[in-house]
Amino acid sequence: MEDADVRAVVTAVRRLVRERVVPLEQQIDETDEVPGELRQAAADMGLFGFALPEEHGGLGLSMSQEALLVMELGWTTPAFRSLFGTNNGIAGHTVSEGGTDQQKKEWLPKIASGEWTASFALTEAEAGSDPAGLRTTAVREGDCYVLTGAKRYITNAPVADVLLVFARHGQHTDASRDVSAFLVPRNAPGLSVGPRDHKMGQHGAMSAEVFLDDVRVPASALVGEVEGEGYRTAMRSLAHGRLHIAALCVGMAQRLQRETVQYALARQQAGHPIADFQLIQGLVADSQTDVEAGRALLMSACEAYDSGADRRMLPSCAKYFCSEMVGRVADRAVQVHGGAGYMRGVAVERFYRDARLFRIYEGTSQVQQVVIAKQAFARAGQA
Repeated sequence: MEDADVRAVVTAVRRLVRERVVPLEQQIDETDEVPGELRQAAADMGLFGFALPEEHGGLGLSMSQEALLVMELGWTTPAFRSLFGTNNGIAGHTVSEGGTDQQKKEWLPKIASGEWTASFALTEAEAGSDPAGLRTTAVREGDCYVLTGAKRYITNAPVADVLLVFARHGQHTDASRDVSAFLVPRNAPGLSVGPRDHKMGQHGAMSAEVFLDDVRVPASALVGEVEGEGYRTAMRSLAHGRLHIAALCVGMAQRLQRETVQYALARQQAGHPIADFQLIQGLVADSQTDVEAGRALLMSACEAYDSGADRRMLPSCAKYFCSEMVGRVADRAVQVHGGAGYMRGVAVERFYRDARLFRIYEGTSQVQQVVIAKQAFARAGQA
């Protein structure tokens, strides 16, 4: 997409977020529900497919262009972005990266338009960042596969129309060569979804357990129609997802800093705005520096991703730094607000709870450290 068109899209998203979503943030937090009219507005703007190829109904944004858009989404409750994040992210990208031409034609237009909500079903009770613990099985029976197992913390599972389910064949000890992804319709016999999870934050973003009791899918549901390729395809898609989350963190940090500065200017203590006090200024300065550093690292990593120069280490660096950074900015925001920052109904209190999850999903901070260190050592050996 041309830069002028991207600027127009970003401007439209900014208007939608600030004029229609921000006023409903407290309602979404209290009801744990995003109003249907916001979902429709997102679909009408093409937000369910902004990162998917244009030939399949998406906007085809580059990673750098996507980051600009996602930072605008980060300005408000993460629940809004969660409506369409998986469609654009690891579910949609796994099909786009690893699917057959027929699978792309059949599934991606519905995902990109928002007609279908996609869910990414990888995590299990004993398998999160490490696929070696995956217990869900896929057994070939004639022209079908039979899927059996259970998944945990699956975003959008309660409302998903299609789930990207990861399962092991049991033929290889190396999990990365044994795991495949399957496109499973929500109404498939034997598939059931548990009650919605009750989370610390990110209310309105739904997740739940998924149970597969001998779910039978056609062989054509195997992504790529080659066994053992699903996990590696997903891992390639994760680099995109990590940059997406980093952009979301930068956007949230920018909003938190805005709330902090405005409160410091308005709050009076001893006849002066607390913005006059140097210790408050120190907190504000630290957060501003964090925000600027996070944004710079994000955009540098996106540029390297788009050029193909680095799709492994820098996405992990950006996700690691920005997810930790937004936590620090949220903590300082609550500190500047004082007692008010601990009260429900105050934006920084809600964002403080929301921000904590970013250090966990799309690979924990500890996983990012391992990826970064391994890449650093590998590069040292090549020097």
